[in-house]
Amino acid sequence: MQKSKHSNKIHLAGVAKAAGRLATAALAIACLAVPASAADAPANYPNKPVKVVVAFSPGGTTDILTRLVTEHMSREFGQPFVVENKPGAGGNIGTGYVVNSKPDGYTLIVDSVGPIAINPTLNKLSYNPLTDLIAVAEVADVPNVLVVAPQHLKVKDIHELVKNIEAHPGEYNFSSTGVGTSSHLSGYLMGKLRNLKITHVPYKGAEALNDLLAGRVQFMFATIPSVHSLIESGRLKPLAVSSPHRSRSMPDVPTMDEAGFKGFRAGSWFGMFAPKGTPPAIIKKLHDSVNRIVQIPEVSKIMVQQGADPVPGSSEQFKNFVQEEHDRWKILLIESGAAKP
Repeated sequence: MQKSKHSNKIHLAGVAKAAGRLATAALAIACLAVPASAADAPANYPNKPVKVVVAFSPGGTTDILTRLVTEHMSREFGQPFVVENKPGAGGNIGTGYVVNSKPDGYTLIVDSVGPIAINPTLNKLSYNPLTDLIAVAEVADVPNVLVVAPQHLKVKDIHELVKNIEAHPGEYNFSSTGVGTSSHLSGYLMGKLRNLKITHVPYKGAEALNDLLAGRVQFMFATIPSVHSLIESGRLKPLAVSSPHRSRSMPDVPTMDEAGFKGFRAGSWFGMFAPKGTPPAIIKKLHDSVNRIVQIPEVSKIMVQQGADPVPGSSEQFKNFVQEEHDRWKILLIESGAAKP
């Protein structure tokens, strides 16, 4: 028996409705099958708190700069950027922790020259920070400053210090915060560039500064934040800074290059890094945020007061800079005997 056109229409309508229900069900199943991480896709980033590791103890330069920047990032993104200190092994513990973290943008690190550019040559590491981390953005440069204790060594400037060293080769000692540190290598570079006979006396941390103040050593390269108050009080005298340009926190103090040590560049720098594999869109969001923040006048002012010079720039520029720093420090570490070839 032949079906009527009316019954065919009813049948087709039923099929269409069934097909629609199947399509809806398939879409629902597909949505359930999408990994939970899709909710954390770059377009929605960040939609939960972000951990920012500092590989050093609270209160140091890295910690201060990190908290300053992340406070503004929290406001900008509307999610907490929580600083977590993981000190130890010259910054290697915290750095290694981030290297092994999930590359989703929710674990980051603000790190410095030591763990990133010096330690790979100085220590045997289970990771390579140059390839296992992504350079997001540089935050600031913190030059070393060459200081003397004027109550023990009366020199008016670096030129007089150099003349004294040349007149008494081997009699001048400089302290550092340890073998292979930027403090040590700054002194080594000073001697190398002018063929000065000076003796390195390594210490652990603040003892280097204490013996300088006591007159047991004649000079030292120290980060500006660590000696700023002693300079202001007159207990230490700054003779030159280690950066290629004068520090904004000490504009009247010449650079080592200006003082005749051509090509002299040393000191510390700080920047944000993310684990390898973090999506490029998230890296861009983080980079753009950090770049904006370091150029905010109130942030820049606080950094300069801390002895840090804000450094806005591209991620690619920072990546290339980090590689150049590693290569340069490696040569100095080997030449100075701090590391083996």
